[in-house]
Amino acid sequence: MPRPRKCRKVCCLPDNDGFVPVRGGEELTPIVLNVDEYESIRLIDREGFSQEQCGEYMRIARTTVQQIYAAARKKLADALVEGLPLRIEGGDFTLCSGNSAAYGCKNCYQQKIHPMHEKPKGDNIMRIAVTYENGEIFQHFGHTEQFKIYDVEDGKIISSEVVDAGGSGHGALAGVLSALKVDALICGGIGGGAQMALSDVGIRLYGGVSGNADAAAEALAAGELDFNPNVRCDHHDHHGEGHSCGSHGCGHHSCD
Repeated sequence: MPRPRKCRKVCCLPDNDGFVPVRGGEELTPIVLNVDEYESIRLIDREGFSQEQCGEYMRIARTTVQQIYAAARKKLADALVEGLPLRIEGGDFTLCSGNSAAYGCKNCYQQKIHPMHEKPKGDNIMRIAVTYENGEIFQHFGHTEQFKIYDVEDGKIISSEVVDAGGSGHGALAGVLSALKVDALICGGIGGGAQMALSDVGIRLYGGVSGNADAAAEALAAGELDFNPNVRCDHHDHHGEGHSCGSHGCGHHSCD
C-alpha cells in the first residue's frame, strides 16, 4: 500500500490565479500549476529560501521540495516558450493558520496579521463580519478593504466595529476573519477558493447579499437574512476546483 501524500503548508492563496499571453491564448488549453508548486516557486525564487528551508516551511521533506519545484519550473518554462495560458489551482495543500507554534513560521503573512486583529469574544457571543464600504455591503470579497464586525447576543447586536482588512487578497482574508474569531460572514460575490478557505477555518458563509450592512447584520442576528447559498464569483472559481486538505478531509492524507 503506498504511503499517503502529506499535505503541503501554504501561506496563502495567490492573488492572481491565472495568466494569459498578450497575443491571444485564451482559447488554448492552459498549463495548470498546483498551489503547492506555486508556493515552492514563491519561497525559493521570490523569497530566496534554500530547498531545505522551503521544506521546513512547507512541512515536507527536501526530496519532496525538489520534486514539486522541478515540476513547477518545467510548467513555467512550457508556458513561456509555448505561449500557453497558466492557471494556479489544485494540489495537496493546507492553508497556514498563522500559529507559529504549530507551523514553525518565521515570516508568514498570516502570522503577521493575527496579532493585529486578535479580538476577545465572550462564550455566548456570535460574531458576524460584513464586507464593508461606506455603509454598504462591498460586493467583491477578495478586494474588500474593510470588514464591519458585529457582536450578537440573544439575537441582538450589542456592539460593532469597522476594521481594516489589510489588503490581504481572497485567501489571506480568511485568516483575518479567523483571527477576529468571526462565526459568520455576509458578503456579495465570492469565489470558490475563498469559500474553501472560510470553510477550513469554520466560518459560515452568507453570500449574494447587497444593500445596507447594518440591516443585513440585524437580519442575520434575527435569523431572517435572505442570501444565496450557491453564490459564485466566476473569475475566482479556479481555486475551488483544487484540493485543500482542510475542506476535503485529511483522512486520506497525513496532515498532522
